[in-house]
Amino acid sequence: PEPPEGGWGWVVMLAAMWCNGAVFGIQNSCGVLFVSMLQLFGGGEDEQMAFKTAWVNSLSMGMVFFCSPIVSVFTDLFGCRKVAVIGAAVGFVGLLSSSFVRTIEPLYFTYGILFACGCSFAYQPSLVILGHYFKKRLGLVNGIVTAGSSLFTVSLPFLLRALIDSVGLYNTLRVLCILMFVLFLGGFTYRPLVSNAKDKEGGKKGKFRFPPEKKICNFSVFKVLSYRIWAFGIPAALFGYFVPYVHLMKHVKDRFGDNMPEEVLLLCLGITSGVGRLIFGRVADYIPGAKKVYLQVASFFFIGLMSMMIPLCHVFGGLIAVCLFMGLFDGCFICIMAPIAFELVGAQDVSQAIGFLLGLMSIPMTVGPPVAGLLRDHLGTYDVAFYLAGVPPLIGGAILCFIPWVHERQKLKERAKPVDGETTEKMLENESTLVSDTTEKTVKEMESGF
Repeated sequence: PEPPEGGWGWVVMLAAMWCNGAVFGIQNSCGVLFVSMLQLFGGGEDEQMAFKTAWVNSLSMGMVFFCSPIVSVFTDLFGCRKVAVIGAAVGFVGLLSSSFVRTIEPLYFTYGILFACGCSFAYQPSLVILGHYFKKRLGLVNGIVTAGSSLFTVSLPFLLRALIDSVGLYNTLRVLCILMFVLFLGGFTYRPLVSNAKDKEGGKKGKFRFPPEKKICNFSVFKVLSYRIWAFGIPAALFGYFVPYVHLMKHVKDRFGDNMPEEVLLLCLGITSGVGRLIFGRVADYIPGAKKVYLQVASFFFIGLMSMMIPLCHVFGGLIAVCLFMGLFDGCFICIMAPIAFELVGAQDVSQAIGFLLGLMSIPMTVGPPVAGLLRDHLGTYDVAFYLAGVPPLIGGAILCFIPWVHERQKLKERAKPVDGETTEKMLENESTLVSDTTEKTVKEMESGF
């Protein structure tokens, strides 16, 4: 049936918006938690504390993306509602257990893996279910849902700072569990519209049939050269992407002292990221085909440049300007992921294509912040870490420049194949006609002979 374009779908949209905001609001506010963890677990004795603490938030963000290919498989097998509800429950348990640890190491599992895996399993079904309820308004609905991330990123750092100052880190994590509990309840709204008759028959017989392996994991998307370049070029650009989110708060404290409102920087990132998603999402509609990739090239160039400018800002106002631009182009990079995937692999394979890409993105996003923390521990400053964090986006952007050219060549080859096929088909038709005419003539001659 056609999507209802509303009705219960608006409730689903609100639940998906909450999911997007809760998951990435907490992840993007990790700089505030990072500073608090350093103060709570550091004690000034361990010289590599920034490196060790960075792994907590880095693992968390990395696991959200690393699980994406697995989540897409489970969503296909069990449906959006079950996967989202179980994911939110796991995330709730992970966050709650994180509030009872007394050293940094257990947080690697409770917060970095358990909580993050739950977030991943809750997040991806929220995007899939929207396509069940909306088609004509899907662009508008996706814009509203992704705006949830910006809304939470803007407000949550101030709430976290107030909570940490008043009740401490442990109780703050317990308060955040409320977000995950609401997310758990929201998962029940993902009511499936289409019921498969074959699945009902299988249920009556007490049998559960897995789909074919090719349907579960569609590795054929990697046969597309332009997608391969995109799927490896973007992760190459992301080694420094998450570094400012983790370490910028600590950098501000090191350079300007404790009196500066460092949460304002996350506020700037969140606001302009939301604006960037709206502006560049609309701009991308006017750019034909794979040339949309040039928007991502521009976004990586500016993100890399802004990262390198962070150490050069000796005035807090300069950092605000840098974060405004960084957030704007961060929104540009995020909002055109799906349109580019559609252009490169087509609508049929887009879900698997995005899942594989997010999985590959998890590796550099996990590695970058701990390396920056290690440099801070050894050099006593974040300057070199931010300079180096700006290099991968420039390299990744240069790699992506080849995609439109490669994609056009692929399309030309595909256009040439049907022509050759038609020519061959016509030759075969002519040949069969000639044979049939000859046969008919021979039969007539034989009949006249008799």
